[in-house]
Amino acid sequence: MSDVQQAMALLISAFDRYSSKEGDAHTLNKAELKELLENEFGELLGKANDKAALDRIFKDLDTNKDNSVDFHEFVTLVCCLTQMCHEYFIGKK
Repeated sequence: MSDVQQAMALLISAFDRYSSKEGDAHTLNKAELKELLENEFGELLGKANDKAALDRIFKDLDTNKDNSVDFHEFVTLVCCLTQMCHEYFIGKK
């Protein structure tokens, strides 16, 4: 399996691990999203402990306004963070 395929499999696995904890196993509620952000993104998103910041992140991710974050919405976050990290590290060279 290629590196990119492994990365895709890991994203799916991480999402499924957190989304299956409560309620709908195919979406993240706010508590599941908070736990995912804290455990998987660590220092990258240091504001995960800030309730107002978490509320904003959740609201911004929940584009269809169903009060949950589905896989598509989650991947949007991952892509944006990846792009920001790439730009940061390019600037460091």
